[in-house]
Amino acid sequence: MGGVNLLEVSIPELAERVRSGDVSAEELTLQALNRVAAVDDELGGFLTVASEQALTRAQQLDERRQQGARLGPLAGIPIGLKDALCTVDQPTTAGARILTGTTRGDADPSQGWRSPYDATAVRKLRAADAVFIGKCNMDAFAMGSSTENSAFRLTRNPHDTTRTPGGSSGGSAVAVAAGMVAGALGSDTGGSVRQPASFTGTVGIKPSYGRVSRYGLIAFASSLDQIGPFARDVRGAAALLEVIAGHDDKDATSVSTKVPPYLEACGQPVEGLRIGVPEEYFAEGLDEEVEKQVRAAIAGLAELGATPVPVSLPHTPYAVATYYIVATAECSSNLARYDGVRYGLRLEDAADLQSMYRATRSAGFGAEVKRRIMLGTYVLSSGYYDAFYGRAQRARTLIVRDFDQAFEHVDLIATPVSPTVAFALGAKIDDPLAMYLADVYTLPASLAGIAAISVPCGLGEHSGMPVGLQLIAPAFEERRMLTAAHAVEQITIH
Repeated sequence: MGGVNLLEVSIPELAERVRSGDVSAEELTLQALNRVAAVDDELGGFLTVASEQALTRAQQLDERRQQGARLGPLAGIPIGLKDALCTVDQPTTAGARILTGTTRGDADPSQGWRSPYDATAVRKLRAADAVFIGKCNMDAFAMGSSTENSAFRLTRNPHDTTRTPGGSSGGSAVAVAAGMVAGALGSDTGGSVRQPASFTGTVGIKPSYGRVSRYGLIAFASSLDQIGPFARDVRGAAALLEVIAGHDDKDATSVSTKVPPYLEACGQPVEGLRIGVPEEYFAEGLDEEVEKQVRAAIAGLAELGATPVPVSLPHTPYAVATYYIVATAECSSNLARYDGVRYGLRLEDAADLQSMYRATRSAGFGAEVKRRIMLGTYVLSSGYYDAFYGRAQRARTLIVRDFDQAFEHVDLIATPVSPTVAFALGAKIDDPLAMYLADVYTLPASLAGIAAISVPCGLGEHSGMPVGLQLIAPAFEERRMLTAAHAVEQITIH
């Protein structure tokens, strides 16, 4: 292997090298941990790093291989986990102070809540013989688009440390982009995997709703949340998705549709694929340097035999308002469990139960989480439910119908991931509406529950920052999406 950086090798090939003994899991884990030590003080990708556990796990895998055991599809692969995923052997904070048990400004995420169980996606990664390096930074309770709402630290884009990596899964994206891990898991409610992937030049997948179990994912908005992978390339992301996908009895929204071999989809021809290009995603507000790279990627698919087809998704302009009613309503319900009674922070000096609730939540929740809880409680309140929540659900149905009608004529839809490249840290943190509008192109697919991927398609001419192409597929058609994404990747690389 010489001086080759093992973390730049695609996950499937890397795992095969571990299985064959060409590379040891311990060697790979040490390289990951050394990289974390070298760069993460500046980048802030991780909240906690499990060095001893990771090395012990890697050594056990090497011993099993030496004894003749055939290791799993992710043998020895260093993985980062968004800190919204429950783990029995590492703390879980969801990026929020309320799950550390202290109100101190210097609250330590390593003292976070300890889950009695693994999330199903985590359990599946363990069974596939992955090695967990640590828990990645995030916007508190996944509420944010820049990872600036973390209670613990700032996360910086490795391509330009003055810029955001996106959010809410910014730490997971940075861990992959900076070579600290080979892959990572995030969660995507309205774009929280795809937007950070676009900003950091990585591949990020939002699976179809129900494709990956949500069991053990700390809930933000239950009808929208999905766990998805990050990797340096499409084959790596496909390999991770293939492991974590599938039915789970512990999640009532999990679908029993058979999991196809996603990795085999990479490298298949795109000839004959009809690629929808929606006019609503190329309107005012889209930066020229983003539009140029996205259109070039679509043109590249056309050169390979795909057919671009104009389509219309007329209710796209309603997606932001619809999302921020539906998601905040669900968040106000889900976060009611953080009351100081069962786990996490409790302020003991309150005069009565209601005062304890109020004091605990006031101290434990950050400003953005409080804002969304209040919005959600308002739209669900008596006299406003039909005017806001009921109307938003009807608008959501129209957005779903738009996609259904478009997919009668096309196989995939191609759009930008974000209107801009990664923006400067601090640029939007005091302007919630501007921050919410950063997700304008990712929200519709989330509301529709369909599959989407962000794949790098070039660098902005002026900024030099990564640009992502979003490919959207009908529900449970991830294979088709991965085929086209892999083709885009080959165009971009070559």
